[in-house]
Amino acid sequence: MILFFRKYDKALSIAFALLTTGFFVLTIFNKDFFNWAFGRHHNQLSWYIRPLFLIPFCYFAFKKSWSGMSATIFFLFTSMFWFSKPAESNQSVVEFLEMEKEWLSGNWDFTKMAAALLIPLSFASLGMAFWKRSVRIGLTVLVLIAIGKMAWSVAYGGKSGQSIIVPATVGLLICIGIVWRVVRKP
Repeated sequence: MILFFRKYDKALSIAFALLTTGFFVLTIFNKDFFNWAFGRHHNQLSWYIRPLFLIPFCYFAFKKSWSGMSATIFFLFTSMFWFSKPAESNQSVVEFLEMEKEWLSGNWDFTKMAAALLIPLSFASLGMAFWKRSVRIGLTVLVLIAIGKMAWSVAYGGKSGQSIIVPATVGLLICIGIVWRVVRKP
């Protein structure tokens, strides 16, 4: 099985990248799917689970597996709608996700495009750090990603943006602990 993944690493990577792109396009351009996905994203369990996908991403980068990294991004992206829509949502969560929906569905000017490009650039930086086996730089990038997400959330979401701080911090601490332990294992 491992030989299969090594042999078809780049092809699988392209397949997962296309799947991720397809889901992104579907989410952005299909209002019904967009609203359905965001309705399920109100389940805060997805907020706690999503940062944990950075662990396998770092692992696959460390192991130089394009397909593993690409699959992890696909699963990270789709995890926002894995959980059922909650019966009730915290008001801050509702307000924050409404802000995110408006931000995503609003006018895409140069500033918004530049801000959105920080996401793939962050993943590229994180992947490159672990690909080159620079654990300290990789962990620094992880911290910067978390701080950037929290700062963006508060800057654009105001008080409701603070609802992301606990899940992001818990996820960051778990990621740092596990990644440090796995890559530093003798």
